[in-house]
Amino acid sequence: MKDLKLKGSILRDVGSLARAVNTINDIKYITLDLHKNQYIFLTRICENEGISLKALSIMLKVDKTTTTKAVQKLIRDGYVTKEKDEVDARVFRLFSTRKSKAVYNMIIDEENRAIDKCFEGFTTAEINTVQKLLQKMNANLAPDWYETKNYKGGVHDSE
Repeated sequence: MKDLKLKGSILRDVGSLARAVNTINDIKYITLDLHKNQYIFLTRICENEGISLKALSIMLKVDKTTTTKAVQKLIRDGYVTKEKDEVDARVFRLFSTRKSKAVYNMIIDEENRAIDKCFEGFTTAEINTVQKLLQKMNANLAPDWYETKNYKGGVHDSE
């Protein structure tokens, strides 16, 4: 067996950070009946009224089955509505409800609190650098993700 060495822990660190934030938020939002990162789906729908299931999956880099299950629960709980697209009946559009709009600001406040906590002691320049580097890493990996998920490389609303 060859002794391989990991080139760096950045992906493990980012994953650990994301899991910590999601665990904290899942516990905080249980009283809202939001479980298993559903708040992530809810915020993106509130911010992108009329988004398709496929576009939401691509935005969040999750498979369509995960998106469908999360959205179905959000619909059952009155957070989201789903309507057929006026042009393409195969596509469903997602919309926030009064209920989701009522909790959206609370979720964003908590997200901002977590951002502030993560960046304690950072300069503005360091924060901007981290943001730019993570965006660049995401852009570098995106083609592999699209290929793995058999997407042609972008959001096309015919599903």
